[in-house]
Amino acid sequence: MYFASYRELAGVSEEVICMAEGLSVDYLVNVVEERHEPLSKAGRILVALNGEFTKPNSVLKDGDVVALFPPVSGG
Repeated sequence: MYFASYRELAGVSEEVICMAEGLSVDYLVNVVEERHEPLSKAGRILVALNGEFTKPNSVLKDGDVVALFPPVSGG
């Protein structure tokens, strides 16, 4: 699932990506950046795995829901 500006950059709000079980969140982010080149230039991507923010080395399993968010800035 893509949120905020990432939805616009990817041109979709969500998609299903089939990949081998046991790969990392970082690997998935690389796949997404290859599919949607504008995201590769967007900078850091925050990732939530099944509703909780996660680290790049977290391992994915069948049925996981991944959400991608741009970094939040504020003041």
